[in-house]
Amino acid sequence: MSFEPAGRVREVPPSGIRRFFEIAEERDDVISLGVGEPDFATPWAAREAAIDSLERGRTSYTANRGMADLRAAISGYVADRFDLSYDASEEILVTAGASEAVDLAFRAFVDPGDRVAVAQPSYISYEPGITFAGGDVLPVATREADEFRLTREALAEAGAEEAEALVYCYPNNPTGAVMSREQLEPIADFAREHDLLVFADEIYAELTYDGEHASIATLPGMRERTVVFNGFSKAHAMTGLRLGYALAPAEAIGTMNRIHQYTMLSAPTTAQYAAIEAIESCAGDVREMVEQYDRRRRFVLARFEEIGMPCFEARGAFYVFPQVPEGWDADTFAEELLTEHGVAVVPGSVFGSGGDGHLRVSYATGMEELREALARIERFVGGR
Repeated sequence: MSFEPAGRVREVPPSGIRRFFEIAEERDDVISLGVGEPDFATPWAAREAAIDSLERGRTSYTANRGMADLRAAISGYVADRFDLSYDASEEILVTAGASEAVDLAFRAFVDPGDRVAVAQPSYISYEPGITFAGGDVLPVATREADEFRLTREALAEAGAEEAEALVYCYPNNPTGAVMSREQLEPIADFAREHDLLVFADEIYAELTYDGEHASIATLPGMRERTVVFNGFSKAHAMTGLRLGYALAPAEAIGTMNRIHQYTMLSAPTTAQYAAIEAIESCAGDVREMVEQYDRRRRFVLARFEEIGMPCFEARGAFYVFPQVPEGWDADTFAEELLTEHGVAVVPGSVFGSGGDGHLRVSYATGMEELREALARIERFVGGR
C-alpha cells in the first residue's frame, strides 16, 4: 500500500511562485518583490485587543459562523464602505482567511464536471480550488489593451455562457487592475442572462487609488447570485492572523457553513477580537497604509517607464504588471534577475492566460528597498 495521490491532486502542479522563493531563501542579499503581503505590522490597537483577549483567557471556540459582535461589525463596515447590505446573523460567515471562504464556495456550489469561468491573470489558488472540488476550469483571458478588465466580449469569446459560475478578483492580483460600476454592468448583464453564479474576490477593495471600489453585488439582480469574499489580511495587515469572511444570501452562507463547521469549526478566536478592534478604531491606520502604497505605486510605475519596461497604470492592490523587454520570456527574465542581481519577482505566466510576457512586482515593501530593487532591475536590463 502506498500513498498514491488522488487523481484531482495529481492534476494540480506545484505552485509556480514557490520555486522562486526557494531560491531566494537560500540567499541573504535578495530583495523580494514577489510576496503579496503588507510590510506593515498589524495596527497597534488591533494587536492590543488580541493580547487582551489572550490575557483574559478567551481562547475557546466561537460560534461556527464567527462571533456575533464581529459579524455585526463587518455588517456595518461593508455597508458604510462599499454600500453592501448583509444581515449579521444569517448572511455573513467568518473564515480562516479569505482563501478558506473561496475554497468553501467552490466545494459548496461546484459539482463534478461543472465549468467555472476564471478571469485571468488571476490569484493562483482559484484553478486548484476548482479542480479539488471536481470542477473544470474555463479560462477567460483579459487583455492589457483593456487594462486587464474583464469584458463581456472576453466572456463570450471563452464560451462562458456554458459555465455555471464565474470567479474574478478586482482590484486584481496580479495586475493591479480595477473595475468601476459602469464596467461591471455588462458583466452583471452576462451573469443574469446566462444564469451564472458569481464569486467576487474583493480582498483588495480598500486598496483602490483612483475612485471608489465598486462591488458587483450592488448591481440590480446580482446580490442573490453573488458570493463576496473579503478579509483583514491586506488592508489591515493581518495576514498571519488568518481571518476573512464571505457575504452572501442566507441559503448560500448556510451551505458554506455546513462544510466550514466540519472542517475548520470556527475561525481563530484571538484574530476575531483583533478584527473587531480593527474595524472600530483602525480606519486611520488603514488610510495611512493606503497612502504609502499609493506613493510607492506611483514611484514604481515611473521607474519602469524610465527603464523602458511598458506597464499600464495599475490602480489597485499593491502590484504592478510590467512587460519584460523584447526578446525575453518572463520565466527566464525572473530567474536570471534573481540569480544575477538578487531581486525576486514572479513571472506572469503562473497567473494564467494573459500573463505571458509580464512580471508581477509587489510594492508592499519599503521605499529604500524599492529604490535599490529598481536600480538593480535597471542595471540588469541595461546590461543585456
